[in-house]
Amino acid sequence: MATDRLNTTFAALAGPTRRAILARLTSGETSVTELAEPFDVSLPAISKHLKVLERAGLITRGRKAQWRPCRLQAEPLKDVANWIEHYHRFWDESFNRLDDYLRELQKKGKHRDHRKTKEG
Repeated sequence: MATDRLNTTFAALAGPTRRAILARLTSGETSVTELAEPFDVSLPAISKHLKVLERAGLITRGRKAQWRPCRLQAEPLKDVANWIEHYHRFWDESFNRLDDYLRELQKKGKHRDHRKTKEG
């Protein structure tokens, strides 16, 4: 996975409008006009967002007569998921160590409580 491609993908995903467009495209291809409907921005602004997504390889745009369908291309998202997976394992291991430490503390606390009741 090329670092430049990952950087481009993350930059494209940084925009909430672009993430919403990708979410909409998970339901299937749709036109630019339909993609623009839920947003309070102009068609040229949506077109700019689509260009960013297209450069990142996250969408493709076709042409069927007057209809310009946009389609999700999820491969770059797989690269992001693979990159994040490394950190997922890190956090899992960290939480497992924390769980072990807390169990140790609980055992020590129970051991002290047990001694206090015998001494008391």
